[in-house]
Amino acid sequence: MLLKQDSESETSVFPSLATLRALALASLFSASLSCAPDGSQAPGRPAEFPAPSPFLYVWAGAENEEDSDFLAVIDADPGSRRYAEIVASVAVGLRGMAHHSEHVMPEADTLFVNSFGAGASFLIDLSDPLDPKLAGSFREMGEYTHPHTFERLPGGNVLAAFQTKGEGNQLAGGLVELDPGGRLVRASDAADPVDPELRAYSVTPIPTIDRAVSTTSDMWAQAQGTSFQVWRLSDLTLLKTIRLPRGPLGYEQRDPAEVRLLPDSTTAILTTFSCAMYLLHDLESDEPWAELIHVMPWQTYDTDECGIPLTRGRFWVQTYAHSDGSALVALDISDPSNPVVVDRLTLEQPWWPHWISLEPEGDRIVLTSGAGATQYRVLVVRLDFQTGRLQLDTTFRDRGSDEPGVSFDRTSWPHGEAGPARPHGAVFSRPKQRHAEDKP
Repeated sequence: MLLKQDSESETSVFPSLATLRALALASLFSASLSCAPDGSQAPGRPAEFPAPSPFLYVWAGAENEEDSDFLAVIDADPGSRRYAEIVASVAVGLRGMAHHSEHVMPEADTLFVNSFGAGASFLIDLSDPLDPKLAGSFREMGEYTHPHTFERLPGGNVLAAFQTKGEGNQLAGGLVELDPGGRLVRASDAADPVDPELRAYSVTPIPTIDRAVSTTSDMWAQAQGTSFQVWRLSDLTLLKTIRLPRGPLGYEQRDPAEVRLLPDSTTAILTTFSCAMYLLHDLESDEPWAELIHVMPWQTYDTDECGIPLTRGRFWVQTYAHSDGSALVALDISDPSNPVVVDRLTLEQPWWPHWISLEPEGDRIVLTSGAGATQYRVLVVRLDFQTGRLQLDTTFRDRGSDEPGVSFDRTSWPHGEAGPARPHGAVFSRPKQRHAEDKP
């Protein structure tokens, strides 16, 4: 795999929402990574960071019909003798298109994950990372079906976006608050005639102003939401549904995807799968609104899409897939109304980056792909917090391999013999004490 690094402020070109959603929901072609790293070494860990996160938790979807979705534990301590080795895994007993986990490992030891295609969610107990256990599961919550996104609230409860109500894909779902054991606390409908095609896709709590913001994309790629919704967080009352303004290209508002908060924990930016960024204003007021602030090149959902973003300090990191070449892009958002591209990391072969999550107290980003040359591989990228530079960590690789990353195209796992799997949701563990028997 040849690595290309561009540090410049011109906009780069990125794969597509409907494509990645359709690829995730259908049986796809097989692809393996057959390239070599450029030999560059990962940058050193800044001295101000604590000990690195010792593990990576990767939620993966079974490829073979007779196999189960599972959570894998990868040794992520660069000083460990087992670095980049899959050291544990737990199957959930169901193959259902493993999709999202929580975006960041919570302070608690239980991680929520879902198999979206089956409408099933699971709680994985990671109190002993070397012996993960299935701690619970659920499907619908009352009328609400197909949970998609989980976000942890300050008190430990979980706020979830359920795509639909009832069977099929006829009715918009809503927001559901769950206790740490996955039991219903409260729920509210997302349906609003302001946007008849909305589906509850993702949700971002903003406790500082007693608000939550949700987005409206349809995982089944049948409806096309063009709005975001503002809720009162304390009781999940829907306050307002706001249509995103069209941009000059006419597609920017299509399929709102994710919302991330800036360092003040209040200012929010929303992305669309059609590669636009909107700054959200006056969320605490009766008249919230959105300002289009940045657009990345986009052609069609057959080839293009912007996936999961993350923020750290003054930098926004965005997954971007495009027919002309996919990339991980870093933007300086010091002025939130005027993001500036400062770096992009591209691979010569198409890799369709989709999911990213940042190490809680470090500089590493875990990345998985929706399709392309890396759809069976987990990669690690480092983010320089001073410059925004992105660099592939070529030391994170399978033992004896000359390819970066950990391959999930295999037939043996700690939980038993099974076929290949597609990693999707992935998070670093909190930097806790490593088990004594697993120290280098």
